[in-house]
This record gives sequence, C-alpha cells and structure tokens, in this order.
Amino acid sequence: MSDGPLSGVRVLDLSTILAGPLASSLLAEFGADVIKVEHPAGGDPARFYPPLTDGVSAAWSMLGRAKRSVTIDLHHPRAAGLVGRLATGADIVVTNFRPATLRRFGVDFDDLRAYRPDLVMVHVSAFGRTGPYADRPGFARVAEAFAGLTYRTGDPEQPPVFAGYPVADGVTGFYAAFAALLALRQRDRTGEAQLADIPLYEPLLRMMEDFVVEYGATGENRERQGNQNPHISPNDLYRTRDGRWLAVPASTEQMWRRLVKVMDAPDLAVHDSMTARLEHRTEIEARVAAFVGAHDLDPLMSMLHAAGVAAGPVNSAADICADPHIRGRGSVVEVPDAGSGQTRLMQAPAGRFSGFDGTIGDSAPGVGEHTTEVLRDLIGLAEPEIDELRHQGVV
Repeated sequence: MSDGPLSGVRVLDLSTILAGPLASSLLAEFGADVIKVEHPAGGDPARFYPPLTDGVSAAWSMLGRAKRSVTIDLHHPRAAGLVGRLATGADIVVTNFRPATLRRFGVDFDDLRAYRPDLVMVHVSAFGRTGPYADRPGFARVAEAFAGLTYRTGDPEQPPVFAGYPVADGVTGFYAAFAALLALRQRDRTGEAQLADIPLYEPLLRMMEDFVVEYGATGENRERQGNQNPHISPNDLYRTRDGRWLAVPASTEQMWRRLVKVMDAPDLAVHDSMTARLEHRTEIEARVAAFVGAHDLDPLMSMLHAAGVAAGPVNSAADICADPHIRGRGSVVEVPDAGSGQTRLMQAPAGRFSGFDGTIGDSAPGVGEHTTEVLRDLIGLAEPEIDELRHQGVV
C-alpha cells in the first residue's frame, strides 16, 4: 500500500461504471486503501466495455487499478449487514446508486453510520438526493444535456452534439474526490458523520461560469458557436498546409500582439481590444486561418512558440503516446497487467507534488480476488463462514 498523503484512509467503493469509480481511483492514487464491492456475477459492468482482451475490457486495467475487489450481491438479504460491518472499518463510502435503491439495499447514509457514527459518504447520482428528479435514472450524457453543455456544443446551424468523451463522468469523478476530502476534513474537525450529495449535472453547471450569469444579465441564451469562443477572438481550430489541425486561442492582449507580429500583419493591430476583435471576428478568423494554412505544422509550431504564442496541435491517442513531452513528464506510462500478462499504456496520476507522489499501485484485480482476504482481515470472518456466504450467494 502507498505511503501517500491519504495513507491510512480506507474507502469502501459501492459504485459502478465511471464517475464513482473514478473518484475512488483518484483517492487510491494518493494512498487510500480502496475496497471495491462488485456483484458476484461478473463484477462491474465496465469490465466488459470493448475492446476486450481475454474477455476483459482493456480500459479496466486503468479503471480498476490500485483497488481490492470484494464480491457482495447487494440484492441479498444478508448483504446489508455485511456492507455495514465493512463500513465500520472505512473512513469513506463512495456510491452512485439512486437514492431509492440505496434505501432498498439497506446501505444508505443513515444505515451505514449506525455501524460507524463518523462515516463520510460521497453519493454520486444523476440528479442528487433532493428535488423532484431525485430518483430519476441518468448517465453522463443525460447530465450533460440537462446542465446545458450539450446545448452549446456543436455548429450553429447543426443539431447539438456530445463531446468526444462523457465529460460529466470525468468532471464529477474529480469533483467527488474533492468532495470526499472536504467531507473528511470536516469530519476530522467536528467528529460528525458527513454526507456529500453530488449530482452528475451540478459540477458541469458550476464549470460553465459564463452560462447562467450571462443569461441573467442579458436574458439571452448562449447558442452554439462551433469551435469559436463567445468571449475571445481569434480562438478556433485552424488547418495547416499538411492537413493537421492547430488550436490558436489569443486569450489576452499580449497574446494577440504577439500573434499579429508573427503573422506580419500590422494592419490587424488596430483591433486593440477583445470587444473590437469580436466585432471583426469574421475578418480576423479568416486572416488567421489563411496564415496557418500557408504553413506545415511543425515549422509553424516552432515559429509560434519562438514568438511566445500559445498554440497546440489537435492530438490523437497515437500522437499523445509518441509525444516527447508527455513521455518525458511521465503523463503516459507503461504498466504490467498481472491479469493478462501484458504491458499496457495508461495515464499516470495527474500533477506533480513536492512532498509526495501519486502512484498507480497494483494492477486491476480479478472479480472478487480479495473477498476472502478482506472479510477475514477486516471484519474477522473465519474461512468456513466465508465459504457459507458463498454457498448462500451473498458473496
């Protein structure tokens, strides 16, 4: 186990698929002992997301890493007591079942704090525990549409589109890990149990800082603008002569002046405020597009960076894995996977810290690989008792 800053913190992960498991993975990367509870018949559904290697999702090697797997059928009448006993030794419980489902299983906040009075629970759900939609089902794409992200994504004359990744799962996973630490800090200050109620849509809504305040100020909806930014120009994706795509966001006056200089376009310098550039967006975007289109990517990147202009290529996965900066910094690493015997490429923990390191830890466990170990060592069950639970279909 890691000696990171969360060493000594135990997390009981009762979640499936992405946002909840991501939150517990982030905690594991910095030292928490994460016990993942899975259904005995196959485990987390994310284990079977294609592409599959030897019948297991390739992505599972990252989603399940640094966790211990225990199988418990939460539908079984004896499951709630077993989960409660595990919660006795846990600091944090992460779950993402609907509120009514947690109550039906007997593993809701009040149920589990009967076992540990100072428990921290992080409950991720589509719409939260309160409000008229609390028990509606939902996934990331539902949350993205509900929060308004989908409404403003895509070209102006085309239907709305999803982002290329279920953003709500990622953003909420990170926010839920942050919420877990906030709740843990408050628990340690007060000695009281803490419940963090995190809907999938709310972190997205919080993230889009201009969306609601702009509507409140103008009474108008911000509509889709394709790759353009409603507050910045130039800001788009431009195609190079050799067919690559380049992001060029001139987000500050200084960046704009540098870009005008490297373009050798002194006539554009007259647009010396963001308001002026937005008013002349069509002309400016066309000039930048023509400039980028006259150069191949690599020499253009050298030219822009020498001038101090922020710009970057639109990278594919292959580009990312080959990039010398990403490799040099260790943002993508090669990790042995014990289950398949293969070496897998995966993302490393984000950020670098002066006093500790994030760690990937052990490879993703098999379904129920640690059931006997955890039930024996954490709640003191003898192996005959564990065998009887297996026989009854509880684990």
